[in-house]
Amino acid sequence: MTAAPILSERVGHTQIITLNRPDSMNAITSQMLTDLNTALKAADDAPQVRAVVITGAGRAFCSGLDLKQASAGEGIAGTLGSRQGTNHYSTREICTVTLQRMDTPVIAAINGAAAGYGLDLALGCDMRLISDRAKLLPGFAKMGVIPESGGTWYLPRLLGWAKACEISMLGDPMSAEQALDYGLVNRVIPEAQLMETALAWCDKISANAPLAIAEMKRLFRHGLTQDFESHSHHVLMSVLNLFKSNDFSEAVTAYMEKREPDFKGN
Repeated sequence: MTAAPILSERVGHTQIITLNRPDSMNAITSQMLTDLNTALKAADDAPQVRAVVITGAGRAFCSGLDLKQASAGEGIAGTLGSRQGTNHYSTREICTVTLQRMDTPVIAAINGAAAGYGLDLALGCDMRLISDRAKLLPGFAKMGVIPESGGTWYLPRLLGWAKACEISMLGDPMSAEQALDYGLVNRVIPEAQLMETALAWCDKISANAPLAIAEMKRLFRHGLTQDFESHSHHVLMSVLNLFKSNDFSEAVTAYMEKREPDFKGN
């Protein structure tokens, strides 16, 4: 029986989504995109899920789109090359668009090589932890393509124009330490401790007020396209709504009683 290309498992309040084609270094197929999109939406819709981890099975995070399928005109390349496929491949079905819309925090646990689509996928996550043995491989130009799934949007915002051009146009591999120095990842973690650390970060996020975390993500997202005054108005409205929540009441009560709060997300 063929193993599922996407695995999704809940541990406490954390949903672990694993790219599961280790023999192909988790190269992305059209079926994987569909399944990954479904898993991401399900995690974001589940009230008991407060954080998500995306990682890869085996020695790679994701080596990019499946080139064997692409060279044969099958899979994603075949889908995008037809009029019918282009219509089907709408923004509603693009995983990196789903990632950008999600209110649940997402951490990329980059366990190995992240190339092409895999790099864009990692950039679409809110935080990135990388194994000390992993590499980022932005070799789009070497393959005659572009960062097609978010990289052209994220890189200039994360790094500024000049660094984005350097990384994408030179296409040089980046070690974990170089990625940290550039500001593309949050931490470099010893390989054996990567998932443990990712889950620990998720536990810390999950212990905080879910409504406040979700609202932070929404406001960060909207702030990218708003002027300061408009954004400040939306922040004020959000704060006033959060003041009415049971989570805020619990936070105040727990503070007065000198105990840890027990947030329910309402």
